[in-house]
Amino acid sequence: MMPLNDTIVAPATAPGGALAVIRISGKNALEICDSIFVSPSGKTLARQAGNTILYGNIVDSCGEFIDETLVSVFKAPASYTGENMVEISCHGSRWIVDAILKAITEAGARLAGPGEFTVRAFMAGKMDLTQAEAVADMIASDNRASHSMASAQLRGAFSAELAAIRSSLLHLASLLELELDFSEEDVSFADRTELALLLDKAITEMTRLSESFSLGNAIKEGVSVAIIGKPNAGKSTLLNRLLGEDRAMVSDIAGTTRDIIEEKIVISGIGFRFIDTAGIRESDDTLERMGIERTYRSIEKARIILYMIDGTDTIDANVLNDIQSLHVSAEQKIAILVNKTDQTVTDTTLLSSSDTPVIKISAKFGDGMDELKTFLTSQIDTSELLEGHALVSNARHYEALHTATEALRTARTGIVSGLSSELLAEELRQGLDAIGTITGEICNDEILSQIFSKFCVGK
Repeated sequence: MMPLNDTIVAPATAPGGALAVIRISGKNALEICDSIFVSPSGKTLARQAGNTILYGNIVDSCGEFIDETLVSVFKAPASYTGENMVEISCHGSRWIVDAILKAITEAGARLAGPGEFTVRAFMAGKMDLTQAEAVADMIASDNRASHSMASAQLRGAFSAELAAIRSSLLHLASLLELELDFSEEDVSFADRTELALLLDKAITEMTRLSESFSLGNAIKEGVSVAIIGKPNAGKSTLLNRLLGEDRAMVSDIAGTTRDIIEEKIVISGIGFRFIDTAGIRESDDTLERMGIERTYRSIEKARIILYMIDGTDTIDANVLNDIQSLHVSAEQKIAILVNKTDQTVTDTTLLSSSDTPVIKISAKFGDGMDELKTFLTSQIDTSELLEGHALVSNARHYEALHTATEALRTARTGIVSGLSSELLAEELRQGLDAIGTITGEICNDEILSQIFSKFCVGK
């Protein structure tokens, strides 16, 4: 675990920009910065009130000028980390940033590790562990949906739901523990009917949160969309059209795409990961067969499947048979794209007889793209997300919720079978412990190191 009693420093912005921000946090942050900060008015940082900004110069240990800066002062506990903090806004030159960092470390600070500022915020009780993890998600968000999900978690939407569940379970656990203290007197403090109702409610709420992981993780990573079909149907042309650039190689030669090409595109505020796959057909070419095998693996993992057909070919029952042979799961969505509508398209009446949506497009000229995008966004229900409700997007949270739910289900079954107070209390404790690992009430150095090692330095 990182030490928490010293002063740390790190750049909080990417190198090479017009401006840079350098963060310092710790008990001696103000005094260390005062040793390299020169204000024209003679003011010192340590004597200023919190949440104030001073103008002045940063100098090295020899008093040589480095840069003119604005320095923000934050005093404990009213800061991001809960400690005394300073943020130096300087010019973004790599040399300037390195020179300031060198001056600060020579004055007594050390370079921070990944996520160390947020670790200190968590340890100071400024946020729980789910909120701390949301900081990284906020930084990584590249569309409205992923930003909304991360911001809801950062504001405590997920924490609040877990806190309500945990509070009711703690009440029940305390009553069961009380029964154990009076076990010789055969008294009952926890009404079993009330206990069953509260467990049912907690199980329902945690199951809902667990089930939101599929959507939450898809929004976080990008909703996976597999573009599949026969060779030369126009899959790569469609990808290029959506991207607005020639990313995938296009050729009239069948079997050109032999490997998986994946690109991320934002449509109406939602991130989609489009996967251009090898054309599905029988082939003696070893490399092409390997590409086709990867296509089937992509189909299994995709949330949305776009089955593209060449609209100039004959459309018969074999097309529907090919789609049915894909074994699409109930959670997956599929649409048939009839491509090359800029040419003479054969009769598509047969396709309309199926329940699968049919969208006519011209990947080459862009016809039907608006309808396609509308279909894609309609498959992702972001209404709850945009209203600030919590979605689970973190695999660690999902696994802990699953563990907690299983423990509560065992307790619920135990009530019916007359399980003893001691065993009921143990199952409740296991459920509470699992929830506690999500929010950080129960935590260890290994979990913290694993979480914060993925953070940027300076965050």
